[in-house]
Amino acid sequence: MDTKINRRRFLQATAVGVSAGSVGLGKRSNNRTKSPHVFTPKLISPVVISDTSGYRYRNGGSYNAVERAFKGIIEGEDTLEALIAGVNIPELDPEESGIGYGGLPNADGVVQLDSCCMHGPKKWAGGVAAIEGIRTPSLIAKSVMELTDHHLLAGSGAQQFARQLGFVIEDDLNTEKSRALWLEWKRRIDPEHFLDPSKRKGFKDSSGDRDEIGARMRSKADEFYRAGLAMVDEGLIEENSFWGTINCNGISPSGDICGVTTTSGLAWKIPGRVGDSPILGAGLYVDGDIGVAGSTGRGEANLYNLTSFLIVENMRHGMSPLDAGMSALKRIEANTVESRLLNSRGLPAFDVRFFILNKKGESAGVAMYGSQQKKYAICTENGSEERDLEGLLEGSPNE
Repeated sequence: MDTKINRRRFLQATAVGVSAGSVGLGKRSNNRTKSPHVFTPKLISPVVISDTSGYRYRNGGSYNAVERAFKGIIEGEDTLEALIAGVNIPELDPEESGIGYGGLPNADGVVQLDSCCMHGPKKWAGGVAAIEGIRTPSLIAKSVMELTDHHLLAGSGAQQFARQLGFVIEDDLNTEKSRALWLEWKRRIDPEHFLDPSKRKGFKDSSGDRDEIGARMRSKADEFYRAGLAMVDEGLIEENSFWGTINCNGISPSGDICGVTTTSGLAWKIPGRVGDSPILGAGLYVDGDIGVAGSTGRGEANLYNLTSFLIVENMRHGMSPLDAGMSALKRIEANTVESRLLNSRGLPAFDVRFFILNKKGESAGVAMYGSQQKKYAICTENGSEERDLEGLLEGSPNE
């Protein structure tokens, strides 16, 4: 597909905005020294920004998430509806193992999903946490926003709400890929019960004894986490899929700002664990008068600092999206003090990323480490592309 957005359609959309928002010639003033005043609102160049899942997955279709969202925005769809239609693409794509259908499951092998959305102009928000059986939790989050007086529904209550609205509830959202990765992880952390066929009697594992991964960790939780990271290091799991998540934010020609975040959460998490993604101010925050910020990466670090809210507040006080994001990353770094969360250099042993837009349509993608998931996705009138993330720290979390 030609990823360049149809320029005629873009110009038609912005022309409609001018026509709708302009005021015609006023009555002639008795003061002949004054000219009639024509009010022409300043239009914004629309932008959609997300993590790389918004660029790399199409689920067999013509558009990726940022392209679909941008197309909807310039054709006059509500900004949030366009963004959610965009993230539905990776949510439904079985090859994307950090989101929706086929997202990496929890420690029991169950896919539990989180999502939230915020509508800047309406000042509405909604979210769901630890919901099971729904491939597109972003649509349930939108329904919570539109149809209830609440901002967040969780677990079986969220599932029952979806059932009442007519959504199909599936018994299992695992794909062959996600189940195979979970089984490999189980073999590593529970080798006495989940046997590796290559290590049974008569076979030799040339890669060495992996059964001892995490054995010296101070807790079972650390062992689970380290075993998962080992699978990332070996290339079995994409780094962004281990923590899951797509955040997608956009601004329309008239300046309407919205955002959505959706995820399967941390791979192999304790059942019931809820990360930052469905929490307003952490995984996403929108102020329709200021801007939007959303996140992927280590959710616990973001929850502790409510960093998406902090970024928007920084922009409220005049910072650019880039400076606001960097300042927030410094806050996370300063508040990371436990030795188990620090690498050999005494720096955070994890990555966290933010995708930021302000009311002017200016954008930035920032990360704790620029050398990790180096790219983010953006779509403008010139089409979609991946750009480099700006990193606060050099190197990688594992150094």
